[in-house]
Parts: sequence; C-alpha cells; structure tokens
Amino acid sequence: MLKSIFCAVRTVFFYLFIFLFIIFSLIPLGIEWIIGRFRPSLQSKSSLAFVQWFFRICLFLAGVKLTVEGREHIPDDQPVLYVGNHRSYFDILIGYVLVKGQCGFVAKKELDHFWIVNLWMRNLHCLFLDRENMKEGLKTILKGIEQIKSGISVWIYPEGTRNKGEEGTLLPYKEGSLKIAEKSGCPVIPVVMTHTADILENHVPWIHGANVHVVFGEPILLRELPREQRKFAGAYTQQVVQTMLTEQLAREKNEIG
Repeated sequence: MLKSIFCAVRTVFFYLFIFLFIIFSLIPLGIEWIIGRFRPSLQSKSSLAFVQWFFRICLFLAGVKLTVEGREHIPDDQPVLYVGNHRSYFDILIGYVLVKGQCGFVAKKELDHFWIVNLWMRNLHCLFLDRENMKEGLKTILKGIEQIKSGISVWIYPEGTRNKGEEGTLLPYKEGSLKIAEKSGCPVIPVVMTHTADILENHVPWIHGANVHVVFGEPILLRELPREQRKFAGAYTQQVVQTMLTEQLAREKNEIG
C-alpha cells in the first residue's frame, strides 16, 4: 500500500514539474533567442546546459539511478555518431545528461509539432526524421552528415522506433542510419541501456524508480572494417550492440544471483 502511494506521489510530482517547465521555459527560450542572434555558439552551449539541468531533475524525481561504464570511450576532441538500443522515452533524457559536447538526437518528425518542445530541440541541433518518406528521410541523413562535419555529434536509434519486445532483443537496424558515420568519417559509439522501460513504458502512466545501466562501447571506425562489413554497416553495428546488451544483462543476472 505504501509503495503504491509513494509511486502515485512520485508520478504527480514528475508530471507537475514537466508541466511547469513547459509553461515557464518560455522565459529562458526568449533569452536563448537573444543570445543566438549575437552568439550562436554560446546559445548552443547554454541551451544544452539548461536542458541537462532539467533532465537531471526529471531523472531524480523519477527515481532513476544510473550506473555508467565506458564513457571514457567517447572522444573529447571530435564529434561521434552514438548508436544504441531504444526502449523508452527516458533513453533521450539519460543520453543527454551523458553526452560530451554538443549533440543532436534524431527524432520522429511528429515531435516537431509540439510547440516549445520543438524549439528546445532545434536549439539542441535535433533532427526530425520522416520515417514514411524516403526522400525526406535522406535529407535528414544529409543534415546529420553536415552536422557531424561542423563538430556536433548525432545520436540515432537505428531500430527506427521504440522496441516493445523482450529486454535483450533488438529490432533490425536500418542500414541508412549508419550513412552519417560512413560519409562523415566520424567514429561510431555503440551504446546500451538496460531497464529504461521499467521507468514508464511497462506501466504507463505511472512513474517507477529504476536502476539503469548505461554502457558505452569502444569506437567503431567504419572505414577500417573489411569491405563486406562496411557494405552492411547497420547489421555489423547491430551485432556489436546485441553482444554488449547480452553481456550486460548476463552480468546483472550474475550480480543478483
């Protein structure tokens, strides 16, 4: 009974905080707009810092405890393409508090219709992907390539949507998603997150605390792969992420045992 009450209180506080943020973030958005008129680079940094602060509070209110491994694999001096598994909306919040430097997530185009949210996303260099229109999808990939070349990392989920299957499984990776790294020459950083769906998706609309593990793998340089693996970079990267995911879940099971 007490656990249910605590969950309800946590959920109310979480959604209330989101609601208040959406309303009152118009003020910092206006400040960011003014900064962007004169110092676009400063706007990018200040917007990221503000959103990271907001996301950290969200994760705290949600009762999320993070265990992070391999963050040292992320280069400090160049942009990368983050490629991971995707099971929860909270993947984005967690990803943003852990990235190094500027980074834009590739998101579904429908999010561009949510006013205020879309403005913050644009400040953070997010890209909106039309999953139904191949021509528009290609334009988004080209924007991602240019973004990497300008020094801004990109985070993409090659599964194309949230995976609602069993923990430890992956949906087939879309080959086109790795074109950003292939054409820009940037490193690919494989990322694995476990138990993020336990926060919300497994019991919508209630927010539950969860112990989330995040593992950043060693960089993959596509140009150094054998020709056959380069040809199917999506399948190769999926295999790497799948191995990382399986090993992480096995470690967690052994720790519990």
